[in-house]
Amino acid sequence: MKAYLGKMRGERTPRPRVGWQDACWSWLGAFTGMAVICWLSTAWLSQQLLIVGSFGATSVLIYAAPESPFAQPSHVLFGSVLSALVGVGCYQWLGATPISMALAVSLSILLMQLTHTVHPPGAAAALIAVAGGASVHKLGWWYPLIPIGAGCVLMLIVAILVNNLARHRRYPRYW
Repeated sequence: MKAYLGKMRGERTPRPRVGWQDACWSWLGAFTGMAVICWLSTAWLSQQLLIVGSFGATSVLIYAAPESPFAQPSHVLFGSVLSALVGVGCYQWLGATPISMALAVSLSILLMQLTHTVHPPGAAAALIAVAGGASVHKLGWWYPLIPIGAGCVLMLIVAILVNNLARHRRYPRYW
């Protein structure tokens, strides 16, 4: 029992600090990526079709932690799209019920782990597919492609362009 409880204390290792320059690069990437998606959604598509809450969390990973395995392109794109497919399937099968929401999140995690494409915002995309309301539900099986797939591709393009402008950054680490 002592060993079990001891694990909960964490480790006493120093936390890495982010310098102001790195924080500014992260800001530039996140601002540019979200601005592109929001502009395309409102100006070109005349609606908020590409704006999804999980994109905020994706922005944190690909712009502020681009070295993370969860931020690599295959994880971002396939983890999100596969999870969105799971979410739509759960909604189609069980509606917007608590069990459907729990299944969407848990099955998307299972699928991402089995396909080696874990991207935490993917589970949010699955949950949004079930709990997102009528505007998401009417997209049906298009939801994994537009907004999820298209939005991820746009953010990845910006991440590749902006992250590689900084001399000390390299993105992606792997495809």
